[in-house]
Amino acid sequence: MTTKTTWPLVRVLRDRDAGLYLSGVVVSGFGTSALWLASGVWVKDLTGSDGLAALCMLAMWLPTLAGPLLGTLADRGRRKPLLLSVNLLLAASLLTLVSVDGPGGLWLLYAVLTVYGAAGVVHDAAESALVATAVEPSLLGDFNGLRMTATEGMKLLAPLAGAGLYAAYGGASVALLDAATFVLAAALYALLRVREERPAPPTGSGRQRTVEGARYLWAHPVLRPLVLAGGATMLCAGLNGAMVYAVVDDLGHSPAYTGVLYAVQGAGSVAAGLLCGPALRRLGARRFAALGIVLLALAVALRAVPSDPVALVCSAAIGTGLPAVLVAALTSVQRETPGVLLGRVTATAGTAVYAPNVVGLAAGAALVELVSHRLVLAALGVVLLVTAALLLPPVVGAGPRAAGVSPSSRP
Repeated sequence: MTTKTTWPLVRVLRDRDAGLYLSGVVVSGFGTSALWLASGVWVKDLTGSDGLAALCMLAMWLPTLAGPLLGTLADRGRRKPLLLSVNLLLAASLLTLVSVDGPGGLWLLYAVLTVYGAAGVVHDAAESALVATAVEPSLLGDFNGLRMTATEGMKLLAPLAGAGLYAAYGGASVALLDAATFVLAAALYALLRVREERPAPPTGSGRQRTVEGARYLWAHPVLRPLVLAGGATMLCAGLNGAMVYAVVDDLGHSPAYTGVLYAVQGAGSVAAGLLCGPALRRLGARRFAALGIVLLALAVALRAVPSDPVALVCSAAIGTGLPAVLVAALTSVQRETPGVLLGRVTATAGTAVYAPNVVGLAAGAALVELVSHRLVLAALGVVLLVTAALLLPPVVGAGPRAAGVSPSSRP
């Protein structure tokens, strides 16, 4: 295989294991995105409550806060068997949802969604570690950019399929579809040709093993600024997301127009994923992340302009800029972390980057009622520009590296 192939897609798909991984991402991502929408609609139909419907997303995201603890599971044994087990566990748990037919069964739905979120954290950590073993290092940036494209592409297509399936056959049918995708993903992972040595028995207490990943991440001169910048960016992204209905109202459209803006943003992310590998090689992780944040800052600030063309361009720019910092920040972990720590460090970095997004959404929901959304968007633009500026100085003693590991496939 030559490393001079121009097109990242060709380079990745020529690698057997990379192609299998990417196929697994597409399959399981389709089911996840379908369930993401259908679960909330399911609860809304059963109870009529918007609050209870919103708890579905909270249940899926809450385990992210336990990332450092859950990540230890990915470092205790071989990663390939763990990936297979996690996918089959999720398939089995989703099958139990066929019994949910009224408000009395909601506890089971929430429990399964919480397990879903926790398993997703373990899955992402194990996959990150296994990708470093199975995929040729020169393909990592391209692989993770394409993974972003595949994930975002599924977010554009799968919710529509999930909504149609739900309307025709109910929530249980969507759960069965998602279960089938996890079984198929497990079959694809089983075909991977990767040799793993059994890790040495763990040493120290459980608490020591849990915090070891966080200590490594904080002490590392390359990873710390990237992860901190990623968390700050996702905090701003959450606040920005909470402003979207105010932006739509300012444009004079109904709330349904939000779907148009999100679709355009998703299309921008799909395109950005194709560029991540070449951009990382050319610019290095820190500069690539900083340029993405600058683009995001300008787009967020300009959303304050009440113009349809501007709003659409800004949505596309947000979708293009945001993946840059996610790929550069979270996935630099893969090249900079020893294999024995990779699961814990990946999960800890995921918590540090994605948890602020939840905080931003909650804070933005309260802030939008108190302050003009235009003022908030302008302030977010300034904060993001400062974040980008802090990333630009080179790290002392370490040059930029193109790195790649996939961001979370969860919605």
